[in-house]
Amino acid sequence: MNILILEGIILINIEFSDAEIKALNYERYHHPHPRVQLKMEVLLLKSKKLSHKDICYLTGISPNTLRTYLRTFQKGGIEALKEINFYQPQSELKQYISTLEDYFRKHPPATVKQAMSNIEELTGIKRSENRVRGFLKSIGMKPRKIGSIPAKADPEEQEIFLKKN
Repeated sequence: MNILILEGIILINIEFSDAEIKALNYERYHHPHPRVQLKMEVLLLKSKKLSHKDICYLTGISPNTLRTYLRTFQKGGIEALKEINFYQPQSELKQYISTLEDYFRKHPPATVKQAMSNIEELTGIKRSENRVRGFLKSIGMKPRKIGSIPAKADPEEQEIFLKKN
């Protein structure tokens, strides 16, 4: 591993074996995930001794991304490049999901605000209306449909109608 700094640009020199080049060439078309295919393409271009600037231009990645791919390859080889690690934040409510789901199945909230206060009572976690609405949807709950009585309904006529029919 050679790292050269030339006019503020970091250059990482890597020597590739024939087996690595064959594996990179195969994986850049045959791996099922497009991000891994891109990583393999980047390293294949690096094995052809292209400059970092040219590799970034041809693949549409930033110099920082290029250096990340190269360092990943140096640390773990081709297998490390095949790993896909997307950041997926998890809600704090996830640890209470079974408790909240059971509670809301037994005591369905009339409004989202009521659900907000119930969640805060049960877990101590306060969330906005939109977050609570999304959480309720994620556990399979739907908004309740409210029926209305027509404004001009006459109760006496309705009773007569029901008795006749």
